[in-house]
Amino acid sequence: MINRWQDGSSFEGEAMGRLTTHVLDTAHGKPGAGIAITVYRVDGERRRVATATTNADGRCDNPLVDGEDFAAGVYEIVFGVGEYYVRSGNTLPDPPFLGDVVLRFGVAAPEQHYHVPLLVSPWSYSTYRGS
Repeated sequence: MINRWQDGSSFEGEAMGRLTTHVLDTAHGKPGAGIAITVYRVDGERRRVATATTNADGRCDNPLVDGEDFAAGVYEIVFGVGEYYVRSGNTLPDPPFLGDVVLRFGVAAPEQHYHVPLLVSPWSYSTYRGS
């Protein structure tokens, strides 16, 4: 069986566990393009495992973490939304209400797909485990 990732690249066999995201700018009703993302694994110490930047669709071209690197445990995704809103021409207070949005979550079944989207404005955000 040939499967495809979002970026069009392919892999054989069953889909392996992976972590993906999608950022939606709810203040402007569009994808959050160009947002810096850092992923940390938190297991006694906080260590960076990945960095990425969202594309024009608010997604990353490849999974943030996958394969053997994606293990059970606690993770954080840090989204640089303050910089995004400043670049977008928004006037924000100093410091902004939301500079970095930090989402900490647990992965109990690393063989599954964990999609962690962020819906964000300069004043609020929400997330959920998607598919």
